[in-house]
Amino acid sequence: MAAVSFGGAIASFSGPSEAAAQEQRFAAYITGYGFWDNTPPGSVAISHPVKHRRAGGIGTYRDPITLAVGHTLKGRRDILDFPAGTVFYLPRLKKYAIVEDTCGDGPRPQDGPCHTGARGYPWLDLWVGGQTVSPAQSEKCQYKITAVQMVYLNPKPNYEVYPGEVIASGCAVH
Repeated sequence: MAAVSFGGAIASFSGPSEAAAQEQRFAAYITGYGFWDNTPPGSVAISHPVKHRRAGGIGTYRDPITLAVGHTLKGRRDILDFPAGTVFYLPRLKKYAIVEDTCGDGPRPQDGPCHTGARGYPWLDLWVGGQTVSPAQSEKCQYKITAVQMVYLNPKPNYEVYPGEVIASGCAVH
């Protein structure tokens, strides 16, 4: 069990050593990032590939969408707030997501909002895609999905899914 601090509050989450851990539900601050504001911009690069070699996925349990989380740099070690490969279900978006990328740049990402959270909630940044749309359209989609919302950690595999890239699905929220 890993303890993660968000805005002074401690939240406990099961790590991969408890792969068959029970589903946990909690509120998180969900944002989006895409092709145009990725690091580096105009790319599908990810920092911790597990299921994909580059950002992607269609949101099903078998092909979850890439998710970026906050992280801490300790020397040369990059420690993610949720381990690479952690799976979530986002019921408001009806998509599964998998931790494969980091949110927050610079020499001290642990001082940034992706790691410290937003208004006391853990911050999860979902890949929306966007190679086929303008930067403005991508940004509009990202704002549309941004909200504090319930997420399921270690989700069951049978939740309702609207498969497809987030932008391609019209950035639908339910």
